[in-house]
Amino acid sequence: MGKRDDLIAKYADDLSNKCNMTPDMALLTKVTIGCGPAIYNADAGTVAGSDPAELETVKTNFLMKKLGLPDGPELMDAIDAVIETYGKSERNKHRAVIYYMLTKHFGKEAVYA
Repeated sequence: MGKRDDLIAKYADDLSNKCNMTPDMALLTKVTIGCGPAIYNADAGTVAGSDPAELETVKTNFLMKKLGLPDGPELMDAIDAVIETYGKSERNKHRAVIYYMLTKHFGKEAVYA
């Protein structure tokens, strides 16, 4: 297994054990690949759940640009809900896991089809 496969396994473990979700492995793999090389960087591979600028970046670059959602308060509400599900006290909130949960939340799996 390569490094990406190891990370995908770690993300699946987070989804199962920390978020109480059964991961769709095909979608998780596509979301992880979509994150690009950022997943290999300790800082870029995680989301600072308490940093408003970071959450704004997730909203703009992922929800609006990648998923094509219109701007509105429901976007930040969804991000907050995902952070809550992952666990606010969880130090390492992996970007791919956050993006996966947001993709599922908005039913935008087709973006990765």
